[in-house]
Amino acid sequence: MSRTLVMSTHSPQPSRPEGRYGFEIAVFCALPLEADAIEALFDYYWDSNGLSFRKAAHDPNSYLTGVIGCHNVVLIRMPGTGKVHAAAAASNCRASFPNIKIALIVGVCGVVPFKRNGEEIVLGDVVISEGIIQYDFGRRLPGQFIPKEGPLDSLGRPNQEIRGVLAQAKGIKGRELLISEMTRYLSILCQKPELRAEYPGVAYDRLFEASYCHSEDQKPCEQVGCDGKLVPRRRLQATKPSPAPAIHFGLMASGDSVMKSGDDRDREVEARDIVAFEMEGAGVWDILPCIVIKGACDYADSHKSKVWQRHAAATGAACAKAFLGFWIPPLTQDISCLAANSESSWSLENRESFGQSRTARAVQERQMQPVFLVPFSKNDLFVGRKDVLAKLQDQLFEQGRQKVALVGLGGLGKTQIALQLAFWVKENKPDHSVFWMPALSMAGFEQECVKIVRALGIRCSEGEDAKDAVRQHLSSKDAGSWFLIVDNADDVEIFYKSTYPGGWILDFLPSSDNGRTLFTTRSRKVASVAAKTMVETLLPMHPEEATDLLEKSLIDKEELKDIENVSQLLDALTYLPLAIVQAAAYINIYETPIVEYIQVLKDADADNIIELLEEGYDDEVHYDSSQGAVATTWIVSFDRIRRTAPAAADLLSFMACVEPRGIPRSILPQLKTEQQMTQAIGTLTGHGFLGRREGEATFDMHSLVHLATRIWNKNEGREGEVRQATLTRITEVFPTDDWRNRDLWRQYLPHALRLLGTAGCMENEGGRELGLLVGQCLLVDGRTTEAVSTLQHVVEIRERIQAEDHPDRLASEHELARAYLTDGQTRKAIEMLEHVVEIQKRIQAEDYPNRLTSEHELARAYLADGQTRKAIEILEHVVQIRERISAEDHPHRLTSEHVLARAYLTDGQIEKAIKMLEHVVMVKVGILAEYDPSRHLSQDLLQYCYEKLEGSV
Repeated sequence: MSRTLVMSTHSPQPSRPEGRYGFEIAVFCALPLEADAIEALFDYYWDSNGLSFRKAAHDPNSYLTGVIGCHNVVLIRMPGTGKVHAAAAASNCRASFPNIKIALIVGVCGVVPFKRNGEEIVLGDVVISEGIIQYDFGRRLPGQFIPKEGPLDSLGRPNQEIRGVLAQAKGIKGRELLISEMTRYLSILCQKPELRAEYPGVAYDRLFEASYCHSEDQKPCEQVGCDGKLVPRRRLQATKPSPAPAIHFGLMASGDSVMKSGDDRDREVEARDIVAFEMEGAGVWDILPCIVIKGACDYADSHKSKVWQRHAAATGAACAKAFLGFWIPPLTQDISCLAANSESSWSLENRESFGQSRTARAVQERQMQPVFLVPFSKNDLFVGRKDVLAKLQDQLFEQGRQKVALVGLGGLGKTQIALQLAFWVKENKPDHSVFWMPALSMAGFEQECVKIVRALGIRCSEGEDAKDAVRQHLSSKDAGSWFLIVDNADDVEIFYKSTYPGGWILDFLPSSDNGRTLFTTRSRKVASVAAKTMVETLLPMHPEEATDLLEKSLIDKEELKDIENVSQLLDALTYLPLAIVQAAAYINIYETPIVEYIQVLKDADADNIIELLEEGYDDEVHYDSSQGAVATTWIVSFDRIRRTAPAAADLLSFMACVEPRGIPRSILPQLKTEQQMTQAIGTLTGHGFLGRREGEATFDMHSLVHLATRIWNKNEGREGEVRQATLTRITEVFPTDDWRNRDLWRQYLPHALRLLGTAGCMENEGGRELGLLVGQCLLVDGRTTEAVSTLQHVVEIRERIQAEDHPDRLASEHELARAYLTDGQTRKAIEMLEHVVEIQKRIQAEDYPNRLTSEHELARAYLADGQTRKAIEILEHVVQIRERISAEDHPHRLTSEHVLARAYLTDGQIEKAIKMLEHVVMVKVGILAEYDPSRHLSQDLLQYCYEKLEGSV
């Protein structure tokens, strides 16, 4: 699969605002289902780390703060529908968040089926307001209603900035992008079962003639037998199972009454060219600059029903997020945004030079407050272990030991003890931040560091990765007091002997007099390296503790009265907590008596799994025969699942190929229906094979269950088949390196990297395609060393098996060269790009986009290497071609012109630089918003050139 080479810029990630004044975008929703949809599209929640921005005194509003795209956004859930609620919510919002520049009213609305120009609107489409009228504002006279439409009664038109953004979004290119992004976000929402946002079906999109009335209000058409003539709809007669949602711009009617009359609807359309009816826009309009974006859930007639509300809320939310991509934040909002969104040609030196003038106006580092970043909820089944907990509390918080390790067999409950201690610290040490870092893989560790960076608002310098940033910050006094749990540090190779290009985990662990760290591990060697002599060994549960755990886990407590059977069961399970929980899950689900389950254990053919499980332990991790209890309970449950729920068994096999922690639901292979998917996952969680994170569609699997499933796949000869299916699925869903996908790719990266690390994975073309995607995302994420390593592997194989002019080989070489350049390996970048350009000159026309892109990158590399004249020669050629084939406002043309001007400046040709920059700035001022970072970048460079020229005179 070839990949087009393009020079793309990425939406910047805003840092946490210092206070409420830092929020400039508000989203208002009247219905809970509307707010749920927009909340699901937040890229990050500032409130999730326990730090609230609070609100003004006497403000009754409920707020959620977070990030959508490159914007800090506040979401307001209104207490009810209508103008009064909306106006009150907007007024209170303005008091708490005084710097709001635009408010989006997002949700559902009734629409007109045909606009005055004949264009169809179907259910699920989205309407964006160009203006609002209060259609129920006027005088009610006998037999008629006269609306007030005088100049003092009108709501007026949107402000100039909003009109400019609307004009951009309505253009051909803008509309294409808006629909494309809306469709992408809608797909994300439809994958969340709790939203129930799927398209209801064409059969439910019924438009009756306007005069045909619904006979009984508040009852569905099916119940009252509506059988009037249906109006034919061209868009609904297409061969596709569902029409793609369209976006309509126009005048929206806002009022406190619900429009439920086809005749009245059509009269309003004829009189005022209205496209939709809603109830909140007029309330917000006079208080905050606003736009209404709502999905069509009915035709504003008497046949209104709620079938379409959830899908319409999802399309409205998806369109709102896409629309925010057109709203450019002010540059002063965040200096890191400028660096992240700089044109690809902008070097580190220039970023520093021209960033200095804005640094003084950047948001100051906020004061650190305690946060609680633990991905699990409190375990209500936890019992016993009081002696272990007391000892850990004493060592860490009374004796002041900085590092302690808890070592023990898999399945003994080390993670659950650490979790219990985390919540104890939260409750008893309120001045301490609590962090949780998984150490199963470097990718998972990195992902957690990224979350900490974002939650704490840590600023990373150019080229600094999240692991370094977290280590430095937590090692400083600014971090305050903290407690860190490093969980599942079982692998010596990952922990401190890694050949991983980014180093090993031990390198990135913080050390501070104010910090305490607990390690959980199966490896005594890891424990001694991590905590020296402060190592606590976890033993199996006491019989009393094991009995208490079984009692808490079983539904039918009557079973516990047979003490002899309970004792036999616990003996068979070797008092291992994980085995007890799995056994209890089986007994609960299948209502199996304990005595019968004991016999099932005896009959289970688990010897092969146990033998292979023992082999699965490396020399550094002790294996004990008690681990066989886990394998036995696993095989008993898994055999039953294979017979009764094969789809669930397939999901478990898939998960055995990826990282066992933090598995997003969206990465799993799709089943035929959402109901089947929910049932399959429910089966796995019910048997104790998976744990669901609270409030998230994310799952965790115990490492022993993960290992047992991998062994079963191998033992059954399915290892290759399952791995290939997993590779196909992850390659299919892995996103592009657009920053707007960053949260998604950060969830997927640990799983993709684990799969790519499997022997021979990249020998498969799907593996190489995934490697290219992963490398690009790592590069954008600042993980340059890993990006270089991954892309080198892709290039090595493609150079071995593909001709030098193969498009896939050229694409991967181009990406590797970009990574080299970012990594400071300029000579390697030049060598590779010279080769790529040479091949492209032989096989591609001089105006071929990929060739121009590679030549542009080569010029950047020459410029970074000090070969200014070579850079100028290439850039003059690229600019000449692009000026011939592209409009003057094409972003690639403007980028090349900007870089050429910078090259002229470096070469001392200041007047040439000024001439070109004056043209670039003139064009950008005409097409980009006032605060667009690219526009300011060129303006700053032009100003610098003026000063340089003046100083030389």
